[in-house]
Amino acid sequence: QPPQNPNMPRTESERAVVERGKNVFDRLGCGRCHRPPLYTNNKLTPVDGFAIPRSHLSRYDIYEFSLGTDPGLSLETRRGTGYYKVPSLKGIWYRGPLEHNGSVATLEDWFDPKRLSDQYVPTGWKGPPGTTQRAVRGHLFGLNLPPEDRAALIAFLRTL
Repeated sequence: QPPQNPNMPRTESERAVVERGKNVFDRLGCGRCHRPPLYTNNKLTPVDGFAIPRSHLSRYDIYEFSLGTDPGLSLETRRGTGYYKVPSLKGIWYRGPLEHNGSVATLEDWFDPKRLSDQYVPTGWKGPPGTTQRAVRGHLFGLNLPPEDRAALIAFLRTL
């Protein structure tokens, strides 16, 4: 069992922020990949540069859309498959760091558009030795939100 969630709203104003965040989640269509109640569609998503073999389409549950995630671990390692699995958002408030390789420490950092810049200093795993700056690409959804909507979306995600 996960620990008890300390992020559940206690006041009317906190509930209003979480409700606004749920509305942002719905408006952005986040549920296409992160479908309630598990907040995942349990599908594989291909990385850029990976051609989906026809035989995979009948054998695996594939969401034929790439999120632009760094293909390094998925293509350049011997265990690489060319895919990442859409993660569940349940309990995301106590899991971390985020991203397939732990490059991002918090939800605030995940939804910060600065992480796409080559001058970004990752808040989680920094990368190969000597690396201090690098872009954390992929998952563009939610990066262009107004600050109030971004904060509300994060408040909602923390209640899952």
